[in-house]
Amino acid sequence: MQYQGVLTKMQTELGSPIQYYLVFEDNFLNVNQLLDKEIEINFVGTQCLNCGKKKKIYRQGFCYECFYSSPAVGDWIMRPELSTAHLGIADRDLEYESKAQLQPHIVYLASASEIKVGVTRKAQIPTRWIDQGASQAIAIVEVPNRYLAGITEVALKDHYTDKTNWRKMLQNSVESFDLIAEKAKIESLIPQEVRDYFYAEKNDVYELQYPVLTYPAKVNSLNLDKTPSFSGKLTGIKGQYLLFENGTVFNVRGSEGYVVTIDV
Repeated sequence: MQYQGVLTKMQTELGSPIQYYLVFEDNFLNVNQLLDKEIEINFVGTQCLNCGKKKKIYRQGFCYECFYSSPAVGDWIMRPELSTAHLGIADRDLEYESKAQLQPHIVYLASASEIKVGVTRKAQIPTRWIDQGASQAIAIVEVPNRYLAGITEVALKDHYTDKTNWRKMLQNSVESFDLIAEKAKIESLIPQEVRDYFYAEKNDVYELQYPVLTYPAKVNSLNLDKTPSFSGKLTGIKGQYLLFENGTVFNVRGSEGYVVTIDV
């Protein structure tokens, strides 16, 4: 059977294991059902996720023009400390930014390769952790806007990384950490104006299980520009990656805006 459409990040559903879906305009595919099966991916073209035009993808599924004009990819997305909607100041579109920034945000610790600190909208839990391939995660603070979450993350980046080592994550080379003990060290490290939001009593640790039959010893990233046609046996799904028997890994989210056919 063949599926065709524009790639966007896989939709997920919390479970044991997590369920993954590729959603296209006219249909969808439960990727878990393809485990241990041969699939073929063919690159057809590109389509900007913002304007819908068949233009070259620049970053994050957007063409060059949209990347530098759309409020959906402002600098505050990657650097939440740059958020200004709480001050009534626009970056690109104050109405859009107010809806996104002026809502509850969580600062968290997660273990995907080593312990990392991160920020997400509360509504994105546990999706954000799944997308990062985290094995465990714990919330540290819940704040009313993105700016406060951002300055908290900046303060904690002196003590924890804010990046995931994707190779280690995909090889399942993850140390075991006591996230509750780590969280207990943090209250004195966060900015003074955020301390009232610290989760002092709440110590829920999320444990995330991924649909992986075997983890690769080495990983080789599939680039559709260089390899427009690929086939292989699917052996796992973790984060936003498809894992194949020969060690090839495909970052679905990193290929947003690419039009593909998938034969199963």
